Amino acid sequence: MQLQTVPLKERLWQHIRPVAVGLLAEIRKRPWLHRPMHALAVRASRHKMAATFIQAVLEEHYLTAYEYECWIRDNDTLSATDRQEIADKVAALTLRPLISVIMPVYATTPEFLTAAIASVRAQLYPHWELCMADDASPGEETWAILQSEAAQDPRIRILRREANGHISAATNSALSLATGDFVAFMDHDDILSPHALFEVAAEILANPTVELIYSDEDKIDETGQRFDPHFKTGWNPELLLGQNMIKHLCIARRERVLHLGGARAGFEGSQDYDLALRIAEVVPADRIRHIPAILYHWRQRTAAKSFSESALDQCLEAARKAVTGHLERKGIKGAVVAPLSNAPAYLSVKRPLPDPLPLVSLIIPTRDRAELLKQCVQGVLKQTGYKALEVIIVDNDSDEPETHALFKRLARDKRVRVVPAPGPFNYSAINNMAVNHARGDILLFLNNDVAVIDPNWLGEMISQAARPEVGAVGAGLLYADGRVQHGGVILGVGGIAGEGAVAGHLYAGARSISKSYFNHLRLARNVSAVTAACMAMRKNVFLEAGGFDETNLAVAFNDVDLCLKVGALGYQVIWTPRATLYHLESASRGSDLEPEVIGRFRNEIAYMRSRWGAVLDNDPFYGPNFDKAHVDYRLATPVQRVRPWKRP
Repeated sequence: MQLQTVPLKERLWQHIRPVAVGLLAEIRKRPWLHRPMHALAVRASRHKMAATFIQAVLEEHYLTAYEYECWIRDNDTLSATDRQEIADKVAALTLRPLISVIMPVYATTPEFLTAAIASVRAQLYPHWELCMADDASPGEETWAILQSEAAQDPRIRILRREANGHISAATNSALSLATGDFVAFMDHDDILSPHALFEVAAEILANPTVELIYSDEDKIDETGQRFDPHFKTGWNPELLLGQNMIKHLCIARRERVLHLGGARAGFEGSQDYDLALRIAEVVPADRIRHIPAILYHWRQRTAAKSFSESALDQCLEAARKAVTGHLERKGIKGAVVAPLSNAPAYLSVKRPLPDPLPLVSLIIPTRDRAELLKQCVQGVLKQTGYKALEVIIVDNDSDEPETHALFKRLARDKRVRVVPAPGPFNYSAINNMAVNHARGDILLFLNNDVAVIDPNWLGEMISQAARPEVGAVGAGLLYADGRVQHGGVILGVGGIAGEGAVAGHLYAGARSISKSYFNHLRLARNVSAVTAACMAMRKNVFLEAGGFDETNLAVAFNDVDLCLKVGALGYQVIWTPRATLYHLESASRGSDLEPEVIGRFRNEIAYMRSRWGAVLDNDPFYGPNFDKAHVDYRLATPVQRVRPWKRP
């Protein structure tokens, strides 16, 4: 046998990386050192070799400045042909919605203000008006700039407030100038992409009842360097509670904004967040649209700090107050909204449990593997704080003496029943049968290789599953070594060569939950599906959806199929990190790629593709800007989106 040798470069890196990671950890403990080192790293990451090093020290999915510049060049740079096609589309429009850009202005750095205005004037869609309110800026420079700009373009409308009222009052003053059917909110030092308002108009024309539109965004520094792109999910009301995912660019129907009273005083710094939440309370989900394109560049890393940077604590408190008020107006009493630990710009929401507590039926299929089952059931019975439960162990032909001895011991607890399910392994049929034995209003499907970490896990899942608008709830699952096993299910990834992609787990194999794309692994979110290794749903929802498909999906993808059926009925599917457990993935079942079962697996892939193909290929929670060959938010090249000026 020939021994394989590790290349010298790789061996050196195996030694260098741990040292670099340790050094970075120490630097992060010292803000006075971390800030200049971070700035230096940002500059260095624009070069390919340095970018590769920085990426390896941080996370494999970390997007370096060099990579983002390449992505912009290949996917987000308008060609002369693009510009001409947009012009042709605009000329052919019979309906031309007027979009009012709302810009509160206060003592803005002159070059940033003129750049912001220039980006509006450079819009390839010409049917706009720019409404600016100077919030009593000191001196005459800011007002002189606005006057000069208004003199050059009749579409620019300005007013000067007599007294400084801060951003909410200034926003409303600018709003009073607007005449368009839709208003687009813009800060006084940011930049619009040249095609931004065309994309917005195209969305309005394609969806005439739309009320709220939001786009992707990135940041831009004082030199014009773009960085930190935020490619957002489709409408995600649960994620919106943890972060202001609407923000930039946000467009709303003017009549709705006026009816709600515009921006509210007392929410300065998060007034846009508060407004988005209030709109979401009264607008159906199908009237909220996401444009998966970067249309807005948010000014950061400048000498002149924005309000959100200089008054961060005030902004965060306003955000917490906005979310708390939103939940109270929706009738959710007793929810606790608090900054996310070690990430105070994000919020974590602890929802209240129903009163009285509903009975939960935990369904655990098993075939032998007594040591796994014992750990699982003891975690449920002895380490779980939620006590209104019953455990249904579904025995699929266990034949080992220690397993049957364990059954007898466990059944002494009145909360435990062992139900036989003989015959070939059919996960769907086993669970469907067990549901008939369940007494609880809520079902919790649980694999026998899941182990409890925190006693609050079940209560957190039930607080979500009991909500009438929620159809299914999944948990965060970790491998025994702490790596991520399940952060929700992504559609359109995975599968086997030549068979088509079905679904896979978000961030599978990631080193920890502490670093993820805009903290997605630490925030509850709407997703398309979750794994039934740990999944809760109300029994009536399970029956309404028809349960698991035991005919076509005996083993694989039955949970994905069930979640998609639940979603098609209009229910939400939620993944929550507030319930996190260990999962030794398929330890008692084995791989779907073994020769004796791969034929069945191929048939299940084919069935999912035939039934859900269009849905699988368009997961709104993992959009067209992400590479479906990966599950960690890496950017795709080329982007799988037909831009509106390319559509027939």
